[in-house]
Amino acid sequence: MSFSSTGLHPRIADIVKSLGYERPTPIQAQAIPSVLAGNDVMGLAQTGTGKTAAFVLPILQRLLPGKRGHVRGLIIAPTRELAEQIHTAIGELSGSTRLTSCAIYGGVPINPQINRLRSGVDIVVACPGRLLDHLNQKTVDLATLEVLVIDEADRMFDMGFLADIRRIIKQLPQKRQTLMFSATMPDDIRKLTDEVLRDPVTIKVGHTAPAHTVSHALYPVEPHLKTALLMELMKHIDAESILIFTRTKHRAKRIGQQLERAGYRAGSLQGNLSQNKRMDVMESFRNGSYQVLVATDIAARGIDVLSISHVINYDIPDTTDAYTHRIGRTGRAAKTGDAFTFVTQEDEPLIRNIERVLGARIERRVLENFDYSKRAPAKDLEFARPPLQPQRRKLQTGATDGTARAGRKPVRSSRGRTPER
Repeated sequence: MSFSSTGLHPRIADIVKSLGYERPTPIQAQAIPSVLAGNDVMGLAQTGTGKTAAFVLPILQRLLPGKRGHVRGLIIAPTRELAEQIHTAIGELSGSTRLTSCAIYGGVPINPQINRLRSGVDIVVACPGRLLDHLNQKTVDLATLEVLVIDEADRMFDMGFLADIRRIIKQLPQKRQTLMFSATMPDDIRKLTDEVLRDPVTIKVGHTAPAHTVSHALYPVEPHLKTALLMELMKHIDAESILIFTRTKHRAKRIGQQLERAGYRAGSLQGNLSQNKRMDVMESFRNGSYQVLVATDIAARGIDVLSISHVINYDIPDTTDAYTHRIGRTGRAAKTGDAFTFVTQEDEPLIRNIERVLGARIERRVLENFDYSKRAPAKDLEFARPPLQPQRRKLQTGATDGTARAGRKPVRSSRGRTPER
């Protein structure tokens, strides 16, 4: 099946062909005709299935005729990285159509975004919080909107954005086409689907189980030995692109630092980074400057690197859906990949659920020459946060001894010490 057989305009199909894409992926083959027909669509597809092009291409075709410079397409994404990724894809796929887009998200100054919107764009790719800021300041006009896309709806729910999504939708024209994409369908997303989609066409592509191109293995280990096991396991992996998941951003940062000290080209992606730093880390992982990236689930949203050969779950995710979503980063584009998961005794109930989804028992592995008998330290020194440094009170005008101004006595606690304020 070719892209032209999906109903795409020859001009759009030629752009796709010029980029080196010959055949649509399953989600593209099924979604593009439905979107072109004007249907609302609910697409269930994992990361890496080509869903971005599945909605961008028919939107570009719809917007080809008509007046330019007015926002006619809106795509809402949960993270800045994904918003930038979609914005970049629009730039590539729009080719000579002269259709324009801009990405708006928090963590960066708002004025350049305002100026870009005022100059006139056809498609806005936005994160919910910053979009609401623009709507409240009336710096974006969505009165001419024709198509709304809610991408990665399940992650919108995970990150607490559903209330914002509902507030945004109330300010949109009722007459519009709405497309929603999600890797999973929890009850809250099903309810949102009922609220915003009209007689939708539902398309399901590989959403119930991980890709068959991924090989799974479990590494049973005590919690205090995880980092040592990771360092030993890394010696046995010959790969240029490894994605490691942790449960917390503090842990992602510390493990990234430890890998870097061990000589690996490693970086970490977590919520405390500035937007510019996050984008630098992402680009370094994409272009191979970083061999290893350590990330939390939320920070990893928007990672689109086809060559990831290994996903390592340093901490097992909380749900089977999250496991599926994580390991969907490898084994993509007809390539094979490996998913390694460190598990403790407490993880066994979740492991049984994952095996039920896979329809097979996952192999348990023991790393040779690794000392599994080392006892846990009395206190967690590896991931213990450094103690907060006490802050000294500022001297009042005229005070030279650290107490209050002349004529006033310092307030004393019941223990006779001056309490912190």
